[in-house]
Amino acid sequence: MSVRRFLIPALIAVPALAAAVYGIVSSNAGTWGKSAASKDTPAVVQALAREGLAGLRPFDTGTELRGFAGTVDEQPVALYVLRDGTAIVGTRIDADGKPMDVERVSNLFAEPMSDAVWSKLAASTWVQDGEADAARVVYTFSDPNCRYCNRFWAAARPWVDSGKVQLRHVIVGVIKADSSTKAAAILGAPDRAAALLQNERQFASGGIAPAPSVSPDIAHTLDAHQQLMAELGFRGTPGIVYRDDEGLIQRVNGMPRPEALASVLGPR
Repeated sequence: MSVRRFLIPALIAVPALAAAVYGIVSSNAGTWGKSAASKDTPAVVQALAREGLAGLRPFDTGTELRGFAGTVDEQPVALYVLRDGTAIVGTRIDADGKPMDVERVSNLFAEPMSDAVWSKLAASTWVQDGEADAARVVYTFSDPNCRYCNRFWAAARPWVDSGKVQLRHVIVGVIKADSSTKAAAILGAPDRAAALLQNERQFASGGIAPAPSVSPDIAHTLDAHQQLMAELGFRGTPGIVYRDDEGLIQRVNGMPRPEALASVLGPR
């Protein structure tokens, strides 16, 4: 049994606050997971830990239901254990049809999940755009052929040029047939930052010249970047990740609206 068979609907339900409950899991599914193994942890919870539900911890539901929260693919999910040992995975609804426990579950994992995502981004093969000692770092998944990536690059210049912000471009090649070879031209350049700058400055006239081919190492890097991009919930570029004033990660799909730039990049 794959835990995602039951948890994917829940992952959709929790962030979207959808008014539905998804997936009933039997207490005999799988074997005990080390992260949740204890005498007080229901067998179904231990089974889900074994199947991949990470960081499981209990929370108070205010009812006879036992609540547990965990994460799958960097997303929080709730499950509720019934008296018969089975569990419901998804979103609890109140008498007015409003989702419950979403904020409580999200808050349980906000800080550790933020740190985990930030560490994954830091471990990627990003291209520096800005001063090394800039007070604020913003990651952006960028395709060399993405006009909205170029617009974000241009909009960020006042912050980057003043030394306040360092953009870290996690390069992907997904938009056009030559996106991967243009990405290879940037990632394979002796000075990646200069190659990125060339592409952005010359974007209107075609950008950087594509590399003749994509080496196996760069192909592996691009695959890893695309996988990370999907894991973080981005389906297009730019996909922007930054830390808010509380140190928690925030994500922006696409080019931010002008009034939202200060939230992403900080005070100008």
